[in-house]
Amino acid sequence: MIADAPPGPIRRVAYLGTPAVAVPPLRALVAAGFEVPVVVTAPDKRRGRGSAAVPTPVAAVAHELGLAVAHDATALLDHDLDAGVVVAFGQILRPPVLGHVPLVNLHFSLLPRWRGAAPVERAILAGDAETGVCVMAVEEGLDTGDVYASDRTPVGDKTLAELWDELAVRGSELLVEALGAGLAGPVPQRGEVTYAAKLEKADRFLDPTAEGAEQLARRVRLGGAWTAFRGARLGVVAARPVELDGPSVADGAAPGALLDGPVVVAADGRGLLLEVVRPEGRGDVAAADWVRGIRPAPDERVG
Repeated sequence: MIADAPPGPIRRVAYLGTPAVAVPPLRALVAAGFEVPVVVTAPDKRRGRGSAAVPTPVAAVAHELGLAVAHDATALLDHDLDAGVVVAFGQILRPPVLGHVPLVNLHFSLLPRWRGAAPVERAILAGDAETGVCVMAVEEGLDTGDVYASDRTPVGDKTLAELWDELAVRGSELLVEALGAGLAGPVPQRGEVTYAAKLEKADRFLDPTAEGAEQLARRVRLGGAWTAFRGARLGVVAARPVELDGPSVADGAAPGALLDGPVVVAADGRGLLLEVVRPEGRGDVAAADWVRGIRPAPDERVG
């Protein structure tokens, strides 16, 4: 059984979240005067042998704000609450927690578009024109609950980090407004359902012989994009699609060829202009400087 939202404004909430994107909503709730008797987050992690345990970003901020921290969602059963707020918690919630208190989730997509683990990443990879945030009811199904409020924003050519920052701010404002209004008037999700699977290493690999310049640039915008050159890993930190012209293209430069600029020929005949790269074993360097240093041969390929 799922607990129903109480009538009227909500003031006393538990907070469940883990990564950095869940920090702004927690700060916003406290700043808006909501009581937060408990914050539930993942356990501390040790980063290396013999190192001290490191709290999650949410735990660190909760301690800073003087809030009680727990690592198991059943901690909610010990408190009298109006609601629970879930933001990138990373754990599936089940009874008796679901029946104890109404739970709302701040989800970073326009549901039912991109239910699941990586909604912002998948919106970028799919070339979505817009994305957004939803305040939705938590059910036993994966992101299936009714929506209390939503907000939209263009994707454009924003990087994943830029979108996360923007959505965290927009979502914080939306959450405070929705809770203050008492979670009134939820509406069922409508539209085609898509699922946002967690990203794999291959999702950030650049293969200019198989994909066009726009799709390659989307992968770069995720952060952590990489390809290969001369048998070594080459990170691509910043790049953008461009139109090709000049004698190299007229002569039929093959996909993967590295032209002056520095531009990599993509499978669709356009180019990916490399701006910042990270050669294996080195830090970030301007791509133009890297190309001048390696002096690629005409028959060498990226990818």
